[in-house]
Parts: sequence; C-alpha cells; structure tokens
Amino acid sequence: MSTTLSERLRELLEPLVSSQDLDLEEVEIESVGRKRVLRVVVDSETGADLDQIADVSRALSAKLDETDAMGEGEYTLEVGTPGAERELKEHRHYVRATDRLVKFQLTEASGAGELIARILKVDDTGVDVEVPGVKGRKPTAKRLAFEDIAKARVQVEFNRKNKTDEQDQHDEQDVREEHETHEENAEEA
Repeated sequence: MSTTLSERLRELLEPLVSSQDLDLEEVEIESVGRKRVLRVVVDSETGADLDQIADVSRALSAKLDETDAMGEGEYTLEVGTPGAERELKEHRHYVRATDRLVKFQLTEASGAGELIARILKVDDTGVDVEVPGVKGRKPTAKRLAFEDIAKARVQVEFNRKNKTDEQDQHDEQDVREEHETHEENAEEA
C-alpha cells in the first residue's frame, strides 16, 4: 500500500506536535518554482500563541533535518494556525467554534443550500444552532446533523459584542439605576 508524502509527514510530525499540547490540523506540500513549501497547521483548545508556534516550528525543523523526510531538495517550513475563517472538518473544530457564526453548506439529501447560524451546542451526532432573525424577527433554533453538513466555515464578525461586553453594559446600567435611586432617596430625606 502506497502512502503519500504528506501522510508520511503527518505520521512523523504528529507525535512532536502532540508533545507540545497542540493538534496537528493540516500538512500540505506545495511546489513554488524550484522550491517546495511545507505548511503545517496546528491548533489547540485555547488556540496557539506565537511562543508555542515558534517552539513547535523548531522541533519540527530539527526532526525533518534529522530524518531527511523532505528529501534532498530545498524547502521552506511554514508553521501556523488555521486562521479566523477556518473550515470545520473534525468534531473538535465544531466544539471550538461554539458561540461562533458559521456558514454551513448543506448536502443535497438535507435540501442543499446555505445557512448562516451561530453554533450553540455540539454533541456526537450534530450541532444545535441559532439562526439570526431578519428585520427585527427573533432568532430561531435549529438542529443540524453532521451528515447533513457538506461544508462549514467560521465567519468573521466585526461588530458582535461578546458576552463580557454585554455583561459590562448590564452592570453599568445597574450601577446607574442604583445611583439614581440613591439620589432620589437623598432628595426625599
């Protein structure tokens, strides 16, 4: 049975990436002129910071040099994270995208089409999502089975307030109301 170079590289590099408490998401080899580029994408439950990426990059580079897995030709190693608009392929990707807005491409069997919704909950069989309301309508809940999802990609949101911002606004409102009540009580006394 023949395995591709990227499969062999995945087998070689995955233990090193795991030892750094990261997940190996992708291994891709691309030819650019005479040179080759080896792109390795890593991630974790909490995301990967620059120090982790630098550490894993040094470890991968050393391993590749000692095994000569890339052969004799020149190549460039690029190590990074999936990025803001990552495609969701694995169960763990959906879990990490909880509370994020996602564009779903649905399968023909499920009626095809696109759906943009926020992931609320993920389990072994699918995702519970909230479809945003349009023109003042309330959002609606929907269940999507994994088998009904052909493709899913996280969407970038520029103007969404996170829960902390909403809580801060709520707390500020409570403080203002409490202050106003104290002022009214002081005037009455």
